[in-house]
Amino acid sequence: MQGIKRKIIYVTAFEIIGMAISTAWLTLLSGESATSTGPLAMMITSIAVVWNLLYNTAFEYWEIRQVSRTRTVKRRILHAIGFQITLVMYLIPLIAWWLHISLWQAFVLDFALMLIIPCYSFIFNYIFDGLFDVPLSAQQPVESDTLQASPARPSASN
Repeated sequence: MQGIKRKIIYVTAFEIIGMAISTAWLTLLSGESATSTGPLAMMITSIAVVWNLLYNTAFEYWEIRQVSRTRTVKRRILHAIGFQITLVMYLIPLIAWWLHISLWQAFVLDFALMLIIPCYSFIFNYIFDGLFDVPLSAQQPVESDTLQASPARPSASN
């Protein structure tokens, strides 16, 4: 499965599971009820859905231009960490506002999520790629894709 269908299934599954994890962690760590952290988790998920689609599109744009397209463990780790670090820039102000806490307190609360979500992201991506195969951007080009037309050679009679 490739293209936009793959991205929609990926983002939907990733975020539904992620929302459940986020609600549980926010409830546990903040001491708030799930009725308070649930809507926050839904907002976090909404932001994450949009960012996930944009981030993965940019990542695949970068990835397809690499000499080696293989999704190594290192590349998967960098992908997961990069996604989480960029997402946190949007989430800390939201968490602080929603829970009426300082930015520092929101950072500390989100830091706990930053520890678990990259692990979840890594595991999810590994399983997802196993079930649906890696996207074209992570596949080595077939030989015909890498062959370039050679310039015309002048004939010996010239």
